[in-house]
Amino acid sequence: MQYEIFSDSGCDLTREMLEQYDIHQVYFYVSFDEHKYMKEKLDIDTTTYYHRMIDEAAFPKTSLPSVQDYIDAFKPTLDEGKNIICICMSGKLSGSSASARTAKDILLETYPDAKIAVFNSNLCSAAEGLYALEAGRMRKNGLSFKEAVRNLERIQSTGRICFTVKNLEHLKRGGRIGKMAYIAGSALGIKPLIVMKEGEIFSAGIARNKKKALKKLLEIGRDYFEKAHENPNDYCFSVGTGIEFKEGEELAAAVKQTFWLNDDVQLYQIGATVATHTGPYPLGYAFIKKYDA
Repeated sequence: MQYEIFSDSGCDLTREMLEQYDIHQVYFYVSFDEHKYMKEKLDIDTTTYYHRMIDEAAFPKTSLPSVQDYIDAFKPTLDEGKNIICICMSGKLSGSSASARTAKDILLETYPDAKIAVFNSNLCSAAEGLYALEAGRMRKNGLSFKEAVRNLERIQSTGRICFTVKNLEHLKRGGRIGKMAYIAGSALGIKPLIVMKEGEIFSAGIARNKKKALKKLLEIGRDYFEKAHENPNDYCFSVGTGIEFKEGEELAAAVKQTFWLNDDVQLYQIGATVATHTGPYPLGYAFIKKYDA
């Protein structure tokens, strides 16, 4: 039976990527005043969002897609008799996957024969995007719903993000780091090294400036592949950046060179939902294993 692929907008795929792989989006909401909530990428574009964060020194809020948002998104596909694969941001960062699962349970009462697979990706942003693209690639290559679900389950734990930010203020306000880590980081004026794995973010050290931070982040990736005895060319890579695209392009070139990659490294602009917690100047790279490697 045919199936459609959905993701929440936390995956930060470009419009072109979504259209190329026919991936439907369910959107997060963002707000600068806690009253008017806008769908990211639809009601406000990401670059405008970044400029408002900078110009207004703002700390906006986010809200997850509601159960009704998922019901409204899924229902037309179920009416066509198709199954659904839905990929959501890490459940430890957002309740998006919980909303999708509740919507699934409600819809199965009306569509008892439907198959709806909701994945808590344990990822976000560029890494979640790579995961969704692998689902799209499976469908393009003719894999059945059951085969795609099995492969998504198998590669889920292979995703990683290695990144840095300008400062820890936004992560602190969003409750993503502890108070003591924030105080130490602020006092030292350091660049934090952060790794996302298993659905959570972890400190991976510090660096005195961005250049040294990026060098160390690349070393973290090299160390991962050496210890895992894995070939980086069995993985797909992407780079995520905030408002500074030139730095993103430079990091993408460095990632390709560092890991001797045959494929180009895709460059993503980190979306408003994730940027709310990282600030306007995040920079890092992500990878996940190719399903057919």
